[in-house]
Amino acid sequence: MMTSEESLAEAIARSGSAVELLRNQNWPAFTFPVAPEFTNWRDEQRAWNTTVALMDQSHHMTQLFLGGADLLPLLASISPNTFSTFRPGVAKQLICVNAEGYLIGDGILFYNEDAPEGLVLIGHHLLIDWVRFNVEKAQAAGKDVHHRLEANSHMRQGPPTFYRYELQGPEADKVMEKIFGGPAPEIKFFHIGDVTIAGRAVKALRHGMAGQPGFEFYGPWADADAVLAEILTAGEEFGIRRVGAKAYSATPLESGWVPTPFPAIFGDDFAEYREWLPAARAGSVAGSLYSDDIHDYYMTPYDLGLGRSVRFDHDFHGREALERHAADQRRRKVTLLWNAEDVAAVVRSQMEPGVPAKFLDFPKARYGLFQMDEVRYHDRPAGISTDAGYIAYDQLYMSLATVDNEVADGAEVEVVWGEDPISRKDSVDASHRQVRIRATVAPAPYHEWARTVYRADD
Repeated sequence: MMTSEESLAEAIARSGSAVELLRNQNWPAFTFPVAPEFTNWRDEQRAWNTTVALMDQSHHMTQLFLGGADLLPLLASISPNTFSTFRPGVAKQLICVNAEGYLIGDGILFYNEDAPEGLVLIGHHLLIDWVRFNVEKAQAAGKDVHHRLEANSHMRQGPPTFYRYELQGPEADKVMEKIFGGPAPEIKFFHIGDVTIAGRAVKALRHGMAGQPGFEFYGPWADADAVLAEILTAGEEFGIRRVGAKAYSATPLESGWVPTPFPAIFGDDFAEYREWLPAARAGSVAGSLYSDDIHDYYMTPYDLGLGRSVRFDHDFHGREALERHAADQRRRKVTLLWNAEDVAAVVRSQMEPGVPAKFLDFPKARYGLFQMDEVRYHDRPAGISTDAGYIAYDQLYMSLATVDNEVADGAEVEVVWGEDPISRKDSVDASHRQVRIRATVAPAPYHEWARTVYRADD
């Protein structure tokens, strides 16, 4: 039984291996702390493809506020991202790797010129904890760096520092034209501009989620209600929909972003970190992938389409190994479009006599922090399926995966669904059988390919 004070290193020693710990460790069921549905999750999913959707991102992500004269050199020393052009008014997708060049995690780093802490790293805690550990070590060594951790609303008392609203969909620019009384602001991708909404000063980041262009608006929490009301009023005539937690959880499937890659933190270079990290923050592994070798769970940035963030213009932890991965990229990120008959058979098994297949939830199937299902091609292991769920607009069940490069777009693979042996996590059906679900390999994001090629073959 894990204790609240137990470190990750202690928990691994008690369990015998990192794999056994993470396969059997409970990770509490997590629902984004906004309403599950405002209309219904199918309607809300369709809105970002047909009209316009508003997503409240104020509550579910961890934020790490960062500052100090030595901060950027520190970040550069642990990240393959370049910082040579990083400046106020810009954001970037920050990544880190271990000494073997395998991915720790990723998050969005905002450079806010007028914020007290200057930089804000937002995302799941996987990367944030590693950055926080390094900041604390640098502080102890006398470096001018500091941080303030702001947990998500499940783990924090009181409101967040910022509200964050994502507006996207084919009608998003029309909504913004109404708000601003003219054209939407000209802001480059992943750049931050200053706008005014409801008389309040607002920051606007140009980017997109769920495969659609849009803006993320953020500002002081005290302005949250006024800004939200103004956006909803402006969007009413365009069919705006507020997106609840259920629909929002499926946005990575459409954008092609793998939200929680398995963190490569179990090598010798992370021994001190594992002593520092509470075991409860390490998460849990769900899915059919089962191996005694922890490396079988690791992924490189190139496996998940994050190679665009890598620059070898500076020294950083893991650079030499990452250069080898860059020269020998063996896997790529894809979308797997699951076979409708096989999905239906899994659902049907819940209503038939006998041992059912592992329960398949809608709209998301993830039942651990890291969903890791084996992908087979010609009956041999060929990749890992991660985030899985249903998209109502396309009426498709799908997952994001990394597969061997020889598996071409359009090829049929099999996703192994269900565990064998069955783990002891509370989220797992204690009795179920493992099945194989056929899936078609598509690009990530999948939209154009699926709608012009895959559906054309139906």
